[in-house]
This record gives sequence, structure tokens and C-alpha cells, in this order.
Amino acid sequence: MSERMLLLGNDAMAHGLVENGCSVVASYPGTPASEILSGVAQWQARYQLPMHVEWAVNEKVALEIAYAASQAGLRAATAMKQVGLNVASDPLMSAAYLGVKGGFLVISADDPGPHSSQTEQDSRLTAMAAKVPVLDPDSPEHARRLTGLGLELSEAFEVPVMLRPTTRVCHANQDILPGAVHPAVRRADFVKDPQRWAATPVHRYRLHLALEEKLRKIAAWEPTAPQLLNPGSGGRRAVIAAGVAAAHAREIMQDLGLWEVLPLWQVVQPYPLHTAFIEQVLAAYDELLVLEETVGVIEMQLADRGRVRGKRSGFVPEVGELLPETVARLIADFAAVPGELSVTAPAGGGRRPTLCPGCPHRASFYAIKRAAPRGIYPSDIGCYTLGLNLGGVDTVLCMGAAVSQAAGFYHAYRLSGELPDIVATVGDSTFFHAGIPPLIDAVVQDARFVLVILDNSTTAMTGNQPTPASGCGAGGVPTAAVDMEALVAACGVKFCRVGQPGDLPAFIALMKEAVAFARTDGVAVVIARQPCVVDRSYRGARPTPRAVTVSDACNGCRYCIEQFECPALVYDEQRQRVVIDTLTCSDCGVCTAVCPRLAIEEIP
Repeated sequence: MSERMLLLGNDAMAHGLVENGCSVVASYPGTPASEILSGVAQWQARYQLPMHVEWAVNEKVALEIAYAASQAGLRAATAMKQVGLNVASDPLMSAAYLGVKGGFLVISADDPGPHSSQTEQDSRLTAMAAKVPVLDPDSPEHARRLTGLGLELSEAFEVPVMLRPTTRVCHANQDILPGAVHPAVRRADFVKDPQRWAATPVHRYRLHLALEEKLRKIAAWEPTAPQLLNPGSGGRRAVIAAGVAAAHAREIMQDLGLWEVLPLWQVVQPYPLHTAFIEQVLAAYDELLVLEETVGVIEMQLADRGRVRGKRSGFVPEVGELLPETVARLIADFAAVPGELSVTAPAGGGRRPTLCPGCPHRASFYAIKRAAPRGIYPSDIGCYTLGLNLGGVDTVLCMGAAVSQAAGFYHAYRLSGELPDIVATVGDSTFFHAGIPPLIDAVVQDARFVLVILDNSTTAMTGNQPTPASGCGAGGVPTAAVDMEALVAACGVKFCRVGQPGDLPAFIALMKEAVAFARTDGVAVVIARQPCVVDRSYRGARPTPRAVTVSDACNGCRYCIEQFECPALVYDEQRQRVVIDTLTCSDCGVCTAVCPRLAIEEIP
């Protein structure tokens, strides 16, 4: 029997997958979607379900694994963040043409704001480009229900379906009564049909025609039709909202006293927008306010700038979240009633984001700057992007780009007759995700730079998910482990050394050796291996704790604070010197090798 639970949005979607018979779920971590797969693993263990749940090496691989299960007739899903969908877009485009057998759900979590992403891109536009229907939940419970509806839609029309929650849905908590869970009874049964599953271009044309016909029917599918939330209202103006904006609008219109007078339509399926709905609202209303995040996808399909107020008309902000205060002002302006003014967020204060006390990446960046003080430092996506504060990160583009950009800088400077030191940094998970192909290319093209793989034995930024080298998978199940050193050597790299950044003097010496090699002999790889300080699942050996203190030799030069930026190093204005904050200090002892006056000492 089901019981009410307080669930995170991601956990609610995870429960929706298991209660609707999903057999295969694969993902790559990325905020705000990271907890979906770990949630599935949790529910799988709780209900003892026969499932395959996998942290894949990247989003493309995750989608392809889940899609194959769908081709074999099982229900399957993949989850990722919106920029991860870029990585998976290649198979998604073809999957839309080929179609599915078992229900196939692509969960792509958007990040309006953005809170932890490189872009504010709208996954619904990718769905439109791929010609895949997309569902837009407004809350954790709504997302759970749409998980099941999406799988049903997918099977009804044999097409992949996208579920697009946003950060506020993924990370909100809600009291939910989930559905009952029963083990899936389907058996994999792949039916060979090469004209469909391995279609040549002439058959792809036929499949495209079939896909367009599916979309026309989906645009009339009653279960996903827009709903008028306040049927008793009337008038010649109406509000159309989707996602979290619909939830905000529902509450705000009641607060403003507009619930009985201003119709509110909620669009659950922004693409394809229901054809009859378009005709109905354009005939019934003189003015429409469209509230949606992030791009005007619904507004675009209404295609009537004369009567639609939205992002394309300039009435609704095109950048950032539609926060409740913003929605309140927009609705009040649209209805010509007094409303709350937009609230400006207070200016940020306090200390800027920084690496954790004791984080081994801090020592790595310090060593890189010592070994190549005038170098170029391409870096990548992960918590180590905070090396920006330390002057150890010059560029951040996308997953794996640190390696490609290091090669690009080398080739550009070689043509100019200059050869600066180039030291790229990439995390261990990101290296497996997208760093291997550009490393092979760099070796083949004789590029010369140092690549430091910051190996903290986890995917730290998104919540300590395992990597292919961890030896465990989703839910902690044992797996094979990839040998990173052997993999680097197999890429053709001649210099590959492993060092522990916490042993700072030795690691600086190693970095200098690698920089010297790269100047004349090609790519050098240094694996900076030391466990993440906040990874509670790590079971290996950790460095011996070394408590430190600051002696009277400190002259308050602030070198340790500016160059090492450990939160435990605090400048005491009254005493005009640095002191140790023992509440935040992790006892790593690395700072003893940083102070030029040797004023930071280990406590015997």
C-alpha cells in the first residue's frame, strides 16, 4: 500500500519511473537533474525491482543505452540537464524518426536563472528541432504524474517523449501520495526490421512523413490538452501559462482577486501545441498573456503578435527565471489592476564561492602556477572551475573542451612562432565523459601541453556520483573499474605520472618535470590523485591529518590568503596577521608549504 511521502522533485520523477514499469534507466549527473537516477536506484533497492540502473559515461551513451531497451519493447528513460541534452542530441534526432516500441522518456532538466549551468537554453526548442513532444510539469507531484503520462504517450504514438522539469520543480519538496509499484512483466523482444531500425536515407524520408503524421495526431491527443483552470471566469482576455509559471499564476491570480474574472489556461504539452486550442483561444480572446520559461515556445506557435503579450513581444522578460514577484507584476499590468512591484534581489555579500577547505584541487592549481607562472590555463566543467579565484583557470567552455582548447592554443601560438606553457585541467569524470577523443587528437597532431587530470575519485560537483574508475555503480553495486593510467597510455601519451597534490613540494616538482617535457616532446599528463574531502562514500586511504597553527613569524603579507585562498586562513584585522579558523580547517596541512616566511607550522 502506498503512503504519503515528502519527496524532492527529482525523487518524485524517479518514483514515477518505477511505478510505471520502467526497466532501464541511464543518466549522467548534472544539476538540476542529478538526483533522478540515484532516486531510481534507491526505489529499485526498496522495492527489489529487476531493473538496469546506470551512471553512463556521458549523456549520449546514456540515451543510446535506454533507447535500445525501448527498441526491445521495454519501458526506458534517460535523465540529464539541458546542456547534457546537447551531448545527446545526435541520437535523439534519429530516435524521433525511427520511433520506439516500449515507452521512452527523455528527462531534460532546464535551469532558468541559471543557477548552476553554462546557459539558460530551453530544452523545448531542442524537442521542436527533433520533432519530439514535450511535457512541462509545474511541481514535483505534477512531474511524477507526467512521467507516467509521457510513457503512455510515447507508446501510443511510438515516439520518444521529453519531460522538461525546471530547477524549481527538480529541487522543490512536496507531500506526495505516489502510486503503487509492481515489477515490470515485459520481456525484451527485439523484432528485426532493418528498413526501420537501420533505415537508409530513402527510408528516412518515409519515416519523416510518418513522424509528421504522428505530431498532427499528438496535437489532438486529449490527455495532454491545455486545461482551463478556472472555468467560471470570462472576458476577452486570458492568461496562458506552462511549467512553474502556471503554479505561480494560479496562486497570484487568487491573491489579486482575478480568479473569477481572468481565464487561466495551463499548457502541459508546449510542443506540439494542440491545434484546436490555438484556434479556440485566438477566436475567444482579444488579448493573451503567455507566461513560460525560458523561450517563447508557446507564443511562437500561437503566431499572432497582434494580440499575444509574451517574450517575443517584449512584455515578458526574455532572460532569467519568472519569479513569483515578476509573474505578479506581469499579471497585474496585463489585467490593469494594482499589484506587487518586482522585487530586486539584494546585492550579494559575504565571501565569494571557493573550493572546500582541504580540497586537493587548491594544491593542484597552486602547483600549476608555480610550475608555469606565465602559462595559459584552459579548464573545464566541474567544481574545479572555482580555480578561477586562484588564477589557475583562464577558459571554461563545455565538457572536455579544456583538452581541445589546449591543443588549439598550442597550434595557434606555434604558427606565430611562440610557445607559451599551456596547462589544462579536467576532472576525472569529465575526462571519461569527453576528454579522451581530444587527447587522442592532440597526441596525433603533436600538440604540446600538460593535461592535469584532477582525480578526486568521484563526480564531486553534482553530489559524489561514481566514475568509471570507481569500481561501483548506481546504488553502490560493484562494477569493473577502468585503469586511468593505462587508458592515458593507450591514447599514445608518453609522459603519464601520478602525484598527490597534498604533498605540495613533491607535486610542484612533478609539475615542473611535466612542463619541461611538454615544451619539447609532446603532451604530458599528470594525474593529481587525492580523494574529495566531502565524499563520505570513499573507502580508500586518506592523507594523515596535520593540524596547523600560525607562528609569530607571520607579518600579515596575506600571500597565503591571496594565492591559496583556503577558507580556514583568516586575516585578523586587529592583530594584523593570519589566523587559523579551526572550525573550517580540515587539517590537511598543505598550507605549511605555502607561506614564504614558513609562519604556518604543523602542530607536533
